[in-house]
Amino acid sequence: MSDERQSLLALSLIPGLGTTGAHQLIRRFGSASRLFGLSHKDCRQLDLSKDVLAWFQSGWAQRSAEKTRKQVEEAGIGILAMCDPDYPHLLKTIFECPLVLYFRGHLKLLQQPAIAIVGSRRCSVYGRQVTEKLAREIAALGLVVTSGLARGIDSCAHLGALEVGGRTVAVLGSGVDVIYPKENAKLYARIVETGCVVSEFPCGTFPGPQNFPIRNRIISGLSYGTLITEAAEFSGSLITARLTLEQNRELWAVPGNITNPGSYGPNYLIKQGARVVLDAQDILEELPPYLLAGLSSRARVQAGASGGGNDPSGAGTEASAPGEEQLSEAEKRLLKQLPVESSVHFDALVRASGLGLQQLNELLLTLELKSQIRALPGRQYTRKLL
Repeated sequence: MSDERQSLLALSLIPGLGTTGAHQLIRRFGSASRLFGLSHKDCRQLDLSKDVLAWFQSGWAQRSAEKTRKQVEEAGIGILAMCDPDYPHLLKTIFECPLVLYFRGHLKLLQQPAIAIVGSRRCSVYGRQVTEKLAREIAALGLVVTSGLARGIDSCAHLGALEVGGRTVAVLGSGVDVIYPKENAKLYARIVETGCVVSEFPCGTFPGPQNFPIRNRIISGLSYGTLITEAAEFSGSLITARLTLEQNRELWAVPGNITNPGSYGPNYLIKQGARVVLDAQDILEELPPYLLAGLSSRARVQAGASGGGNDPSGAGTEASAPGEEQLSEAEKRLLKQLPVESSVHFDALVRASGLGLQQLNELLLTLELKSQIRALPGRQYTRKLL
């Protein structure tokens, strides 16, 4: 590890200094490595607390950096410093970007064109359906889908991208080795395998609530724009929306029912000037021409890797789902009783369909295997938005 990389890592580990304080020092002295070459007399002239100053003068910061470097290497975790050529160029342009990033997975994805998709943790069936649909469409174009691995909309964004063999990046509000929430352990593993998981927080960091607004600037900072699909009035996703505008990136939102609390955020953003999104084409219209020029070739490569042959859309997995014309009459009749925007309980389907329990169970299972419906917790079913 070079002196500058080691020094940036050391700065990031000093308690009480923070990213803002570190950047101020770097701007003042020109580099992180010069800071650790200052004499004790020069260090005392810095406007720093006694505790922070002690980390410089005692060598604790540098020893901590060396210890951290060895620990992450043993754990198979990478460190990317702000001075590295592989550091994401878009992220480097934001105000006071992370000094270092810890990562697992495919580092090259952080340099590829990405769209962020974020929203409520407590999402509706409509929000889940729309998010997965748009994530599938965006990923099939060859764009990386960036989100935060949280419950609800974030998880749907990652799943939608993975469903079509696309690539996705998860930005954590904890250490990169701390999976939160725990129920996303399998999703985390899938993202590490084909995508990338990143965090600016040191390994072992607990996912405290103060970390997530800090994390949000990275989600938007890695992306050309941010899409809000569902968010309540005081959702953290609106922080990401504000950061997106501050970073001079595009902001999109999916309109929703005005009586649904989860639609307040997107509807409010649209009222304030965010672009309305009904499908992925609305996002493509706002991307720079040089980026669009590379999407078709990127999508073709991705389609081939996912078994899509030469399909330029890259949606090989999605195309394999059968349409309604391939369903039996009984399956079609049952499918018509399942809405897209909400769910229906199994008992209600028994009454509405007039089918026996065994026959209804068999039809529901068949429709689920054919990717026409989705089974939700509590024996609820909804029609899948294809």
